Amino acid sequence: MSKAMESHSQGKTLMLESHTDLERGVIPASFGRSAFDVGPAARGKPRTQRSLAFDILKAVVVSFFLLNIPSIHWFHKNTADGTPSLSTQVRIGAIPPNETSEFCPQAAPLLPIKHADLVKKLDAVYCDEDYRLAAYKALSGAVQIPTESYDDLGPVGVDPRWDTFAKLHEYLEKTFPAVFSTLEVTKVNTYGIVLRWQGSDATLLPVLLTAHQDVVPVEPATAKDWIHPPYSGHYDGTWVWGRGSGDDKSDLIASLHAITALLEQGFTPTRTFVWAYGFDEEAAGTQGAGQLAVYLEKEYGANGFAALLDEGGSYGTPYGPSVIFATPSLAEKGYIDIRLEVSTPGGHSSRPPPHTGIGILAALLVALEAHPHDAALVRGGSAYNSTLCAAAYGPTFPEPLRRLAFKAAAGGGSNSDADADADRALEELKDALLAAYPANAALLRTTQAVDLVAGGVKVNALPELASAVVNHRIAQHDRVVGVQAHLAGVVRPLAAQFGLTVDAFGRAVPAGDGRGGHVRLSDAWGTALEPSPVTPTGAGDAYQVLAGTIKATLESARGYNASGVVVAPQLVLGNTDTRYYWALTKNIFRYKHLSEKDRFNGAHTINEAVRAEAWIESIRFYTRFILNFDEHL
Repeated sequence: MSKAMESHSQGKTLMLESHTDLERGVIPASFGRSAFDVGPAARGKPRTQRSLAFDILKAVVVSFFLLNIPSIHWFHKNTADGTPSLSTQVRIGAIPPNETSEFCPQAAPLLPIKHADLVKKLDAVYCDEDYRLAAYKALSGAVQIPTESYDDLGPVGVDPRWDTFAKLHEYLEKTFPAVFSTLEVTKVNTYGIVLRWQGSDATLLPVLLTAHQDVVPVEPATAKDWIHPPYSGHYDGTWVWGRGSGDDKSDLIASLHAITALLEQGFTPTRTFVWAYGFDEEAAGTQGAGQLAVYLEKEYGANGFAALLDEGGSYGTPYGPSVIFATPSLAEKGYIDIRLEVSTPGGHSSRPPPHTGIGILAALLVALEAHPHDAALVRGGSAYNSTLCAAAYGPTFPEPLRRLAFKAAAGGGSNSDADADADRALEELKDALLAAYPANAALLRTTQAVDLVAGGVKVNALPELASAVVNHRIAQHDRVVGVQAHLAGVVRPLAAQFGLTVDAFGRAVPAGDGRGGHVRLSDAWGTALEPSPVTPTGAGDAYQVLAGTIKATLESARGYNASGVVVAPQLVLGNTDTRYYWALTKNIFRYKHLSEKDRFNGAHTINEAVRAEAWIESIRFYTRFILNFDEHL
C-alpha cells in the first residue's frame, strides 16, 4: 500500500481548499473524502441531478489523484519515534523560486541600504552607452596583451617569457589611474598584484577578491580557425573577442572598473577590501598565487579574511527559461597526476618479445580506463545538495528523478525500514543521474585522464622505458591515498601476468618475479592535493550575503525575464588559485557573474569571446558585492 493510501486509510484525509492550490501544485494535508461528502443532511435522501453530477465529479477527481500518486511528491519528516510521517503538504512538480524549501534553503535578495542612492546612481552610469563603450575598450586592450603562461616556465627573473606581464601592468596602471593612485599597491614576486583599500574600521576582518592575469597559450596551428585573431580584442558590436576575454581578464578588468566607479562617487569602505591578482593560474600557480598566499598570510594571518571571491561557477537556465540557477562553487575536487613507468629489457627490434614495454604500458592504460573509480552520491555532498535544489525548483527536472531525490532525502543512515528505503532511493538516484546526465560522472566520481605518453628512442631498438601520466580529479568522498590504492590494484594483476615487479608510491607491491621488468607508480610532479574544505552555508555565514547579492544583481538586471533566481551551490571540477588560499578563510566562493550563453565558445579553445553587454553585469555584481559585504557581513 502506498504511503498516500495508507495515510488515507488511517484517517489522515486530504482536503482540497482552493483552485489556486491546485494550480500552484500545493495540496493541503486535509484533502480527501470530506471535501466531496454531500454531508449528513443529504445522506439517505434521493439523489438529485445536481448531487449525482457532484458525485461523478468527486469520482473523477479522486481517481485522478489516486492514479497519479507516483507524480505527487510526498515530503516526509520523522516523528518522535523515528517513523516517517507526511508533512503538512505535498507538491506536484517544482515549487516557485520565491518560496522556501527545506531541501534547498534560499537567501532573500540583498540590497545595500546605507548606499541605496549610490547603487541607483551607478546603475545609471553602467547603462550609459559611452560608459559601456569605454569599458569594452578597456577589456579589449587587456586582451591584446598575450600574457600566456606555460607549464615549463622557469622562475620569474630567469625566464624571459614572463616579461609580457610588465606590459600588462603598464596598461592597467594607465587605464585605471584612480585605482593605482588611491589604493595601496604591492607587487609580489614582481608580477603578482595586491591592492588594499583600507577601511575605516580596523577591527573588521577584510574581504579578499582574486582574479588572474594570465591566459592559456593559443595553439599556433589553430590561430587560422578563429573568427577574429586571438589577440585582437575585436569588438563587433556584440562580442569582445580574444584569449582571456572570458578567462579571466573579464573578471580582472570588471573588478577594476567597479573600484574606479566607487572611487569616483566618493565611496569609502568601512571594511578593508583586498584584491590579489595572480599570473600563472593556468600553469601551476606556484609563481603567482603560491607566492601571494605566503604574503597575505604573513600580513593578515591564518583565517585573516572574512571571505574570499574567485572565479568559478556561473548562472543559467538548465531547467527551463523561467528559473535562473546560479551555481557558486563552495568546494573543489582534489588533484593528483600519477606517472606510470614501465622498464623492460632492451634489444634489437628484429627479435621482439610478445609484448614490448610500450605494449605493456598500453595494456596497463587500457585496464585503467576499463576500471573507473566508483561513483557516489553522498548525503550532504555538493552534488547531492545541488540535485535537491534542482528537484525542488527545476521546472523541467525529470519527474522520476525528482521523486527519487525527495525519497532519498526522507531519511537514511540507520537500520530502520524507512531509512533503508531512503538509502535505496539514493543509490537509484545516483544511477538515474548518470543515465540522464552523463556529464554528472565528473561530479560523482574521481576522474582519470591519460594525458601524456612517452616511450622509445629509435625505431630499431626495443624501448627500455615507456611512461604515461594520468591526471586525476579527486571526488569529495575520496582521498589521495584511495586514488593511489585504486591504481595499484588495477596494475598489480597485469604486472604479475607480465612478470613485472611493482613499486607503488615508494612501497613494494607483490606481483611478478621481475623477469619481465618493473613498473613504478609515483606522484608525477609532487603536487597531490586533497579535496578542499567546504564553505559553510549557515544562516549567519558569509554565504548568505553572497547568495543575496547574486539574486539582487540578477533580478535587477536589464532584460531580466524570469520568475525568479535559485542559488544552488556546486562543486568546481578543476582547481583555481584558491587552492593556495585555504588557510586564509573558511568562506571561499568561486563564482563568475557570467552566463554560459554569454561566452561564445567556452574557454581554453578557439573563438573565445564574451558578450559585451552581459559582461557589464559583472561590473554591477562586483559593485554590489563590495557594498553588501561592507554593510551586511
